[in-house]
Amino acid sequence: MHPNHEKDHTNPNTNKTLTTDITDWSYDKTNPRNWTTLRKTISTLIICSIGFITTLGASIYSPGHTTVQNAFHTSTTVSLLPLSAYSLGLAFGPMISSPCSETFGRKFVYLFTLPLFDIFMLGSGLSRNIASLIICRFLAGLFAAPGVSVAAATISDFTEPADRVIPLAMYYSVPFIGSAIGPLIGGFVVQERGWRWTAWVVLVMAAVFHPCALFLRESYETIILQKRARKMGVEVRKGDGWVKLRTLVTSTIVRPVHMLLTEPLVGFLCLYTGFQFALLYTFVVASPWVFKTVYGFSLGAQGLSFLGLVVGCLVAPVILITVNRALKRHHPVQQDGSFNPERKLYTALYGSLVLPVALFWFGWTAKSSIHWISPIVAQGMALLGSILIYVPCNFYMLDVYGSKYGASASGASSLSRYTLSAAFPLFVTQMYEGLGVGWATSVLGFTALIMAPIPWLFYWVGPRLRARSAYEHGT
Repeated sequence: MHPNHEKDHTNPNTNKTLTTDITDWSYDKTNPRNWTTLRKTISTLIICSIGFITTLGASIYSPGHTTVQNAFHTSTTVSLLPLSAYSLGLAFGPMISSPCSETFGRKFVYLFTLPLFDIFMLGSGLSRNIASLIICRFLAGLFAAPGVSVAAATISDFTEPADRVIPLAMYYSVPFIGSAIGPLIGGFVVQERGWRWTAWVVLVMAAVFHPCALFLRESYETIILQKRARKMGVEVRKGDGWVKLRTLVTSTIVRPVHMLLTEPLVGFLCLYTGFQFALLYTFVVASPWVFKTVYGFSLGAQGLSFLGLVVGCLVAPVILITVNRALKRHHPVQQDGSFNPERKLYTALYGSLVLPVALFWFGWTAKSSIHWISPIVAQGMALLGSILIYVPCNFYMLDVYGSKYGASASGASSLSRYTLSAAFPLFVTQMYEGLGVGWATSVLGFTALIMAPIPWLFYWVGPRLRARSAYEHGT
């Protein structure tokens, strides 16, 4: 855009030129994709830190559920409800926060929800009965949701499709890292200070990282262009308030669910990625039970058993970035600099094979006659396989639906994965007690085996399915 064009924008009779010039900002510094590398890096790190605290807050409670059970005189299932309640909050939160981010902007949603998360996390730490603990953790999860649902769309706003792999590989690994580290920290915290400190640790981290959201810039194109138009003296139609409210409510409830139910691409991939996240929460609850029952680990040692999961989380981004660079060297890009979207599924093809093998490995080597390092390594391989599936599938959805519907697709993904991750912990302990470690884990392994063809299907027939989509596609 040429600076001397701005004087012409005030002419109300040049509507065509006006509209074209306002949206023609390829070289304008206010375009998020023209931000400096430093600003993009800082923004990505801030978003990742928010996502880390969000998911850490979900799983750090797990080691304390036995203490809560004794303190409030409840059953094991009821003592696990605060863990599931937080996940339910994360499931339903994106149905509000994602469309709101497309209406009011990304930054507004962060600044509005993060303080509310802190308040309800404080409430959970001060709870005097199980009911208030469940309610506070549900509301904390509800307001923490933008940390994992809006973040991916925010990163996509300021990165070109061909450059998204590194920041999004970092970001999509964060929920797994946070959820895996949570029980590790929680085990020692509960052992030394009690279950309430699982909330205080999260609040201390939030006090350090949440204020950094103030330094984020708005990245959503529609909001930026509206501000741009007002600065140029162009009247921006606000529309009827009731119509906007009705549109917001409709898109809040209907769009993510509609995409989940009517878009095969969204439905199957969300089911598959939801299963990956549910597996993580299966390990969050089952792993301490397995290592306590089979190997006699103490509470602190049970936390250390999550190191295998953490290593799997850290290795996954390295593989994702390496494969992406290899693809860029050996396959031509499109004119806009992006790959054919289906190429983003490449690592998911291998992950779909690694995951069931690792689950069977864990299930049948967790025996007192076999050293504990074997199931710990198997856990790490299982989570590695999960992330190699989870990240490319979410890459794929973002590339297909772009900035316009990307946040809603992420909302649908969050709904499925956190609904499943809320349900699994409630029956995992009973399943392992009833079936034993081998067969309980084998049930998960066979489920992973049944779902394994999903990324292969979209890798080959994705273009035909995209052509039939009712939603606009774009990067």
